[in-house]
Amino acid sequence: MARADSDHFDRLEQFYDALPRPWARTEEIGSLVLFVREGEGWPYYARPRRGAPTPSAADLTDCRARQRELGLPEAFEWVHETTPDLLAVARSAGLEVLLAPLLSLDPQALVPDLPVPGATIRAVDPGAPGFAADLNASRAVARLAFAAPAYRSPLEIAEKTLVIDGAGPSERDAAAGLALSDAAVGETGRMLAGGDYEIVVVESPEEGVLATGTSQRVGDVAEIAGVATLPSARGRGYASQLTATLARNLLRRGAHLIFLSAGDDDVARLYTKVGFRRIGTACVAEPAAAPL
Repeated sequence: MARADSDHFDRLEQFYDALPRPWARTEEIGSLVLFVREGEGWPYYARPRRGAPTPSAADLTDCRARQRELGLPEAFEWVHETTPDLLAVARSAGLEVLLAPLLSLDPQALVPDLPVPGATIRAVDPGAPGFAADLNASRAVARLAFAAPAYRSPLEIAEKTLVIDGAGPSERDAAAGLALSDAAVGETGRMLAGGDYEIVVVESPEEGVLATGTSQRVGDVAEIAGVATLPSARGRGYASQLTATLARNLLRRGAHLIFLSAGDDDVARLYTKVGFRRIGTACVAEPAAAPL
């Protein structure tokens, strides 16, 4: 492993440990740390505890029991290069593991800021009157996109979700009707107003919000996540340019290490065209799906 990549992994571990802490409480279970979100919002996960030995199968079993007790998803995340022995342990404990390409940005290779056909890219403004509507539309696009991914992984296929391959604006608007609570909107607004989080959307005057993505930053390390395009709007280059916009905004705000995880190798190749290069593998583990 190159020294630069080793430094990347050390900084990523610091990032992963620090990111949830303002919004969650922690519970240490063996060599794992479980992040439990305080208030509403997307639930967090468990990760290997920094400086601890590789988690054991018993640690995973105990943590899963605690997650069920709290009504949380039985979800675990780690970087394979940092905790390489955990992959076999997780599989032996009955978890299915998605091996997601982990990529970091080469700032010199970042593609230029180009217009997107028939649409504009803008950041969601937590102070705007339409913030709640923007947030719900963005969330609906992500739900539909990840229910019908362009490149399905085995883990995604196993999820019990409704797949709508051709979902478009009407399906988005119907999904957006399942609105976030005022408390969830308020908490997201506070996160965005703090400057370490950003939501960017691609919007068409005729079709509304068609793509979305987020960034989250701790110090000079930042992650781009949740990049999603409404299935009916795929193939227009929205995801690539949206990712480039998020990356460029992060560079302007002082981020030096910008990374993301791709769903599979096909998606990773798309990000390499934006200016990212693969440095490792992010592991996402959940209970194996019951046979049909």
